[in-house]
Amino acid sequence: MSEELLINVTPQETRVAYVENGMLQEVHIERARKRGLVGNIYRGKVSRVLPGMQAAFIDMGLERTAFLHVSDIAVQGEDNGEKNSQTIMELLRDGQEVIVQVIKDPMGSKGARLTTQLSIPSRYLVYMPGAEHIGVSQKIDEETERQRLKEIVARHAPEFDPGGYIVRTVAEGVPDEAILNDMHFLQKLWTTIQERGQISNGEDDNLFYEDLPLVMRTMRDLSGSDIEKVRIDSNETYERVKKFASKFIPDLVDQIEYYPGERPIFDLYGVEDEIRRALERKVQLKSGGYLIIDQTEAMTTIDVNTGAFVGHRNLEETIFKTNLEATQTIVRQLRLRNLGGIIIIDFIDMVDIEHRRQVLRALEKNLERDHAKNHISEVSSLGLVEMTRKRTRESLEHILCEPCPTCNGRGNLLTAETVCFEIFREILREARQFDAQQFLVLAAQPVVDMLLDEESTSVAELEEFIDKPIKFQVESEYTQEQFDVVLM
Repeated sequence: MSEELLINVTPQETRVAYVENGMLQEVHIERARKRGLVGNIYRGKVSRVLPGMQAAFIDMGLERTAFLHVSDIAVQGEDNGEKNSQTIMELLRDGQEVIVQVIKDPMGSKGARLTTQLSIPSRYLVYMPGAEHIGVSQKIDEETERQRLKEIVARHAPEFDPGGYIVRTVAEGVPDEAILNDMHFLQKLWTTIQERGQISNGEDDNLFYEDLPLVMRTMRDLSGSDIEKVRIDSNETYERVKKFASKFIPDLVDQIEYYPGERPIFDLYGVEDEIRRALERKVQLKSGGYLIIDQTEAMTTIDVNTGAFVGHRNLEETIFKTNLEATQTIVRQLRLRNLGGIIIIDFIDMVDIEHRRQVLRALEKNLERDHAKNHISEVSSLGLVEMTRKRTRESLEHILCEPCPTCNGRGNLLTAETVCFEIFREILREARQFDAQQFLVLAAQPVVDMLLDEESTSVAELEEFIDKPIKFQVESEYTQEQFDVVLM
């Protein structure tokens, strides 16, 4: 399978596109004024302990206080894998200083999610100060390789500060020396972090470790042996990436190239069009079927429909083929849109139990290439597939879009007729409370048109009832739902 990383850099924004076989699978965006916080380590202060929620709000100098749950608090003497037996009141008090790491960016109205179980990633390892265990990524299947990597880390761990390690997937097959070099790098970094944490220069000094910028983070986390090309359209960034790769990812240096073309690199690969399509509710399937994707704060729902696809044999075959095709598109859309949290998939109802099993298996197989941790539950009694996907950063929609100011994110507007009736009710309220000579209604063009045409009889009856004249004036700046009733 051909895999490429396309990196588009401007002073204001960096975008990384992950392309498989010429098709965009993931896009990561980082803006200079809104860098993600995940992985950053802060000195925070407990602003409020919440016994009922077994959590606390932590002030780190950000726009919103962050959230720390008791399950994310490391307790001395307990390893990271064990559950805390103490309550939040036993562990934290108001005003207490804590060292915390961001595990989820602020999203919507919610503040960042924190942990005191610190973890510092490098190319092949994740170092966890305060932990004791040594783990190996579950994506490394071969038991002898898992054991080899674990033994390397265990053999060298006593040479460094106490702490646990997790061996990352990209460490599979790498020599002992590369693992040891990573351990040395992590120890130097941890020493630096500790030194920064002991020095406080005031309120603006809460942040004392910041994760790598997007491009370097991508090289560290996403790149593997399957990456054929890394193309960068900024010469300055290209030089920095080459230097970074020479030190940490020498096997990838030859694949990194500078793209000097006049045509934008994202246009060349059709990435811009794919991003625009990823913001639409409707996603077409090649067969003629389609998906409807609705993202809410609580969950994401995906509805599968046959659309124009009629099949060649019978309805059951049509449904089965549409659902099978949908599994691949659904997983691609999850990755492309960076959808996380609870996801409900409403496949078209299938009578054949074997068809259901195959569709579920196809979904699981397609998810194997997803870099985000996910879990599929059983099919519910209503025939819905429930799954979760780890969410650490904002979705593509939340990064690129904002709620519509006209409908406030509802996705629909009150009809002109509904607004007319609201105006009538408001005029009645005003007439009962105030002694006005006449009323002036300011409203949008469609509303005024309806009041003067279809609802003209109702207006005449209302004027007779309140014994006051009613005038109308179009306000071009008003949305369809806006209106004012002015007493004259």
